[in-house]
Amino acid sequence: MPFFREDQLPKMELFPGLHSGLVAGEHLMLSFLEMEEGCEVPEHNHPHEQAGLVLVGKLRFRIGDEERVTGPGDAFIIPPGVPHWGIVEEGPARVLDIFSPPREDYQEKYNAFTRVK
Repeated sequence: MPFFREDQLPKMELFPGLHSGLVAGEHLMLSFLEMEEGCEVPEHNHPHEQAGLVLVGKLRFRIGDEERVTGPGDAFIIPPGVPHWGIVEEGPARVLDIFSPPREDYQEKYNAFTRVK
């Protein structure tokens, strides 16, 4: 499916207070995040390159050794394997994450989630 509407994607919970709608191609994945104020994504890393764009809200991110408060229009890139963490300081927040290659763990969970719906 080459076209979609973000507001019509089923949203699954990835972490408490964080829901995502996914669209994946062969080499990349879009993850449309909706996050409640106070939602925290614990420090983690993965073998995927990740880019993101803050659409709404105020979030504090740490990528490697660098920490910054971000807001609408701020973008970030996380190289593969680099530890990162985030928390929503003012929400709700919306973020577009892009992964390359697609995250198989998210895709499997999303496929199971949409089958149940």
